[in-house]
Amino acid sequence: MKNFDLTFLGTCACDFSPRLKDECKDRFDKDARRASSLLINGHILIDAGPHILDSLRIAGAKREEVTDIFITHLHRDHFDVENIKSIAAENSAKLRVYVRADAEIPEIENIEIIKMNNFQEYKIGDYTVTGLSCNHDADSFPRWLLFEQNGKKMLYATDGAWIQNDTYYYLKNSKLDLLIMDCTCGERVGEYRIAEHNTIPMIRLMLSSFKTFGIITDETKIAVTHIAPSLHSPHDEIQKAFKEDNITVAYDGMMIKL
Repeated sequence: MKNFDLTFLGTCACDFSPRLKDECKDRFDKDARRASSLLINGHILIDAGPHILDSLRIAGAKREEVTDIFITHLHRDHFDVENIKSIAAENSAKLRVYVRADAEIPEIENIEIIKMNNFQEYKIGDYTVTGLSCNHDADSFPRWLLFEQNGKKMLYATDGAWIQNDTYYYLKNSKLDLLIMDCTCGERVGEYRIAEHNTIPMIRLMLSSFKTFGIITDETKIAVTHIAPSLHSPHDEIQKAFKEDNITVAYDGMMIKL
């Protein structure tokens, strides 16, 4: 197995397609995206929102093999208590759920809540995971997640807009192997959401600075996710827009191996 064997279980912002209820209820579709979530090596989840049970089923992943869930923040499209209960109920050991230190989480049977402080390292087997501060709704306890294993580094940077100063300097010279970024708002100009979410022009500006600062290199794989279909063109057109940037537009069911 690779250091990172990743499956995008969902790549949407919060404007879900009605096609998920019928035409796409049993399959992934590039333009009928489910709530953003990432599965790492079959047992680590980033976010567990309203579609996570269907996403795991469609991907052929087993709930009982999920050992750890990292919650980026508590918005309903990233955190669904009932679905987490369902995953925990099928786990023979306690399911570990990681949230930011000041988040308030209800008690759930067969779950161990682990409170994470930003910029502090946490170990899961061979992985080191660090929560980083980001720009998003402060009341939802948001943070990005940096995963490291055997010298490989992956940053999951969604939700959130731009990059905060402390995170920017923390990542200096990190030479990420994979960067996954928020891309909620498409090419829109005059977009009021830019304090919380990225547009495509914002991503291009940041990547130039990231390379200058050693956060990424020419070899870094870059993908975008958390895409609002109502603010974007269809998937294939988004990918064409990013072709010259060498950026992959994630879609539900897409896999990346490092």
